[in-house]
Amino acid sequence: MNNPTQSSTALGAVQRLIPTAQKAYVALMMDTIARALVSASQVDGELSEEIAGFPADFTLQMIVLPNGSSFTLQVQADKSLKRLDFFTGKPDLSVKFKHLAHAFLVFSFQESTSRAFANDRMIADGEVSYAIRLVRCLNKLEALILPKLVAELAVKRYPTNLTLTEKISKAAQIYASVAASYTDLIPLAAQLLNKSLNTSRLNK
Repeated sequence: MNNPTQSSTALGAVQRLIPTAQKAYVALMMDTIARALVSASQVDGELSEEIAGFPADFTLQMIVLPNGSSFTLQVQADKSLKRLDFFTGKPDLSVKFKHLAHAFLVFSFQESTSRAFANDRMIADGEVSYAIRLVRCLNKLEALILPKLVAELAVKRYPTNLTLTEKISKAAQIYASVAASYTDLIPLAAQLLNKSLNTSRLNK
């Protein structure tokens, strides 16, 4: 027979774990999407045309309130995108999730970005037309990199002109570029690990 106290304790532990797991998942997805947008801006003509609607040096940010994960991208002169990993200024456009749970709904593809705006789960700090343009960029990216059945849930309208051959080809290029971009983190991780080990030795 189950002990009610033990069951209650286990349930409480699971409930405390859920926000932590959601936070980690959202952080990973936001970082991956930022890298994928940079790659897609160089791979997909339609997405590149959308980005061309932003002025050069325009900064785009997506963030989870109050102090959650975020990414910031800058539009380059050639209309590609560049990640700004240590950006501390005020972006030209900031798209904000009101709560971690809202971001999780979008990044777990239970709700499209457009629907999240409609449901008042997100707010845009900046010109609305630019926010709509960013949503279109995200929609095209998701259509390219997600399996069709998942993408149809994640975007408002799945592009009818996107062939399977084009999807596979561009998705492969985007995933390869994202994977390559993560190799840049290896020297930094090694440096942080070495610093941590040295600090640990000094404290002994």
